[in-house]
Amino acid sequence: MTIGIRLITGILGMSNKGKLSEKPLVMVLGIRPDIIRASLIINSLRDKLGKNFKLVWSGQHYSENLKDVFFNELGVGKPDYELAISGENDAELVSSMISKLSTILNAIEPKAVVFLGDTNTVTGTIAAGQLNFPIVHIEGCMRSYDWRMPEEKYRTIADHLSDLIYCYLDKYKAQGIAEGIPDENIIVTGNPIVDVLEHYYLSANEKISKEEIKKILNDKYSIHSDGFFVMTCHRRENIETFESLKRIMDLAENLPHEVIFPAGYRTQVMLKKYDIKISNKIVMVDPIGYKELLDLMSHSKGVLTDSGTVIEEVAILGIPAIQMRTATERPEVYEFGSAIRFDPHTESDSRQTINDFLNIRPKSWKHTFGDGKSSRRIVEDLISRYESGTFRGHQKEKYFPYSKRSYSLE
Repeated sequence: MTIGIRLITGILGMSNKGKLSEKPLVMVLGIRPDIIRASLIINSLRDKLGKNFKLVWSGQHYSENLKDVFFNELGVGKPDYELAISGENDAELVSSMISKLSTILNAIEPKAVVFLGDTNTVTGTIAAGQLNFPIVHIEGCMRSYDWRMPEEKYRTIADHLSDLIYCYLDKYKAQGIAEGIPDENIIVTGNPIVDVLEHYYLSANEKISKEEIKKILNDKYSIHSDGFFVMTCHRRENIETFESLKRIMDLAENLPHEVIFPAGYRTQVMLKKYDIKISNKIVMVDPIGYKELLDLMSHSKGVLTDSGTVIEEVAILGIPAIQMRTATERPEVYEFGSAIRFDPHTESDSRQTINDFLNIRPKSWKHTFGDGKSSRRIVEDLISRYESGTFRGHQKEKYFPYSKRSYSLE
C-alpha cells in the first residue's frame, strides 16, 4: 500500500448482513464535527452493511484530542483507512487528499463515496469524480455567499460534482436548484445534529448536576462564581488577521463573567504571533472532549462561537449565543432568535452586542433544524440505493442534452 495510508483492520472481520454487493459503500470524513454529525449514520451503516461499509479518515484533524477522543466518546469504531494527509497550506493538503484518496478508491472500487461538510476533505470529491464513482454529499447546498471563505468554495465544488445531495432544509435545496443542480438530485432530510444530541446527551441521562459542574469549574478552570461563558473560535478569516482576532478577544473580555475558551492549536499560534494578551477573565485551554464541551455549554450563561456545529448545538440546547461571523450559512439562528451577530471584520459595537446577547432568554425559541429522524432518513435512503445501485439521481438528458440527437456538419 502507498506510504502514508494506513489500513485499520479492527472491523474487517465483521460479517456481511444481507445479500449485498461486494463493492463497498465508502464514507470519507476529516474533522471533529464530521464525527459528531455522522456518528449515528456510521454506526447504523456498519450494522446494516457490515464489511461492505468502509470509513476513510483523511487526517485533517490529526491529534489525539482532535479525533480519537471524539471517536471514543461517540462509540464510533476506528476508520478502515487513515490517509494522513499533510501539507503546509491548502494547496498541499488538497493535493495530498486527492492523491491518497484516489489510491484507496482505485483499490477497493466502491459502489459510491459519501462525503460530509465543507472542509479540505470534501475536495476528495475530485478524486471520486475523476474515477467516475458516484458521489454523495451530506450537508449540501448550504451557502454563506461569502466567497472569501474556503469552505464556501469547497461545498460548492462538492455539490456540483455530486450525484446525490442530502440537504438539511427546504431553503437549502432552493439554493442548490437556483445554481442549476437538478431537483431530483437533492433530498431534504433535516439536520442530523438534532438526532445526535438527542441520542447521546439529551435523552441519555448523561447531563451532570450543578454541583458536579461547580467542581469541574473549580478544579480544572479555577472559576468559583456561578456565572461563566464558553467561547470557541477557529475560522481562518477570524484568526488570521490581527484586527478581527483582537476584536473577538476584546468582546470576550467585556463579558460580565469568566469565559472558558477551548482554543484550537492554530488559534493559539495566531494569538502568540500577534502578541494579543489574554485577559485574566478568559480561561484558555487546549481542545476538550465532546461531552465536557456540551456540559459546559449547557450550564453556561451563553456561548460565543464561529463554529457552524456549535451554533446549531447551542440553539438545540436552548443556550443564547453570539455568532462571530460576517456571513453565515446558518441564518436560521437569527430568524428564530437563539443568537445575535457580531462581525469581527468591522467596528461593531461590542457593548450593544453584549447587551442584546444578555437579554436573550434561554430556551425562549423553537429551533427549525429537524425532528430527530434525519440520520435514519439518510441511512434508509443510502441502503435502498446501495441495494438497487441507483446513486445517480439525475436524468441523463439534464447533463447530456444532445445525447439522443444526431448532427450533421452540412
